[in-house]
Amino acid sequence: MTNLATTLTDSARRHPDRIAVICGEQQLTYAELETASAALALELRERGVRSGERVAMMVPNVPMFAIAYYAILRSGAIVVPMNPLLKPREVAHQLADSTAALLLAWHDAAESIPGAALADVECLTVHPDSFVNRSPVQEHQCAVALRDPSDTAVILYTSGTTGKPKGAELSHCNLMRNQEVTSTSLLQLTEDDVVFGGLPLFHAFGQTVTLTSAIAHGACLTLLPRFDATDALQVLTRDRVTVFAAVPTMYAALLAHPDRGDYDLSALRVCVSGGAALPVETLHAFEEQFDTVILEGWGLSETSPVACFSHPDALRKAGSIGTPIAGISMCVLGDDGRELGVGEVGEIAVHGHNVMKGYWRQPAATAAVLSDGWFRTGDLGRVDSDGYYWIMDRKKDLIIRGGFNIYPREIEEVLYEHPDVEMAAVMGIPAHALGEEVGAAVVLRPGSRTTPEELRTFVRERVAPYKYPRHIWLVDELSKGATGKILKRAIVIPDSVVAAVSA
Repeated sequence: MTNLATTLTDSARRHPDRIAVICGEQQLTYAELETASAALALELRERGVRSGERVAMMVPNVPMFAIAYYAILRSGAIVVPMNPLLKPREVAHQLADSTAALLLAWHDAAESIPGAALADVECLTVHPDSFVNRSPVQEHQCAVALRDPSDTAVILYTSGTTGKPKGAELSHCNLMRNQEVTSTSLLQLTEDDVVFGGLPLFHAFGQTVTLTSAIAHGACLTLLPRFDATDALQVLTRDRVTVFAAVPTMYAALLAHPDRGDYDLSALRVCVSGGAALPVETLHAFEEQFDTVILEGWGLSETSPVACFSHPDALRKAGSIGTPIAGISMCVLGDDGRELGVGEVGEIAVHGHNVMKGYWRQPAATAAVLSDGWFRTGDLGRVDSDGYYWIMDRKKDLIIRGGFNIYPREIEEVLYEHPDVEMAAVMGIPAHALGEEVGAAVVLRPGSRTTPEELRTFVRERVAPYKYPRHIWLVDELSKGATGKILKRAIVIPDSVVAAVSA
């Protein structure tokens, strides 16, 4: 029997007076975090929440997230983390689909949720000081509820790019093992580390790589409720952050900051990038600017999330996601399910302790991606002769132009080599003659005057003739999701481009 919440109780017992969480002026020691979490767990039980029931939470990156997360687990219930920025219809879907017994909502989020979205779900509103500075709860009042390792601990809703979001069921074993491998083998965390908490904690990346890893090792987690480059640089400097976990757009934002050289990031010992492909140019520029090392990794909500990583004690290959983490097997499969050889591009499949139990109440969707413990990820990639994996693109993002396969990431990498390009997104555009045409939306660096024609020439000189984007348009910004990923589905293709490819 086990419970992910025991990592907090163990750390609080080892060093109660160490700082566990920082957010601006608010700080909680491990003893204070444990006490607040236990008090909330007792409140949940008094409200009738029982082991195995789902408790949703809409809380931003503030100390209350950690309090609520461990309180729900401690009570034996299942955490359903929700983006505090969800719209009412999205809230209604996730509450109804998870059959949540209760919603824990941050006061700002609670004010924006109409009663219709809640239906019959009770809403408990929390504030910065809720359950903080309470008297310790007696052990007999609210002991940690022990669960079977295979019991569901968290239900994470996927982004829903191919339909309504599905809830990935992650067990206590999934999350504890993934945290152990990530924090010990990759991050090599100790209680002296300060971990940057700017990744959304309602997402798998932020939960495992920052929250649960920091808490398990008694490290300090310094939170940033909403990512902003200036605020991030201030936190990194003020708190002497040693571990920086971020998505590629965050790295690009720090590099683009005009005063980046004025901040002291010398305490950084390791950086982690995930969530999307990190452009090689960005990787090299960041490492040079801040004199640090970036370990690029890969995974999905369905894999808890870490599956493959550039290991700190092994050769790093720029652009590669490294090798599978301990206890995980990976392979590349063709459309017929046959394992492909070195260098061949196919769908990456994952097997091991990190693979989800399945999609909550969706057996058909589960069967479509999970067989004999192997999870078909939907990501296209290849493996080289050294066993290093390379992500090409999402399977659904593959562009097929005149029968030729084109991987958007390859073209994006070339665009990022241009000194005037700050951000780029390559996509397929339905075309009358060739099936699909290659298009690119580009954000230029401030003050740049490069034209789409010049960018097109730049790419054409560096890739095969069928690959370069015939259509490039400039935009002021590219929409990003809650985790910082560029949302290609939100990009509006200019009418002139649509007309040209349809002719």
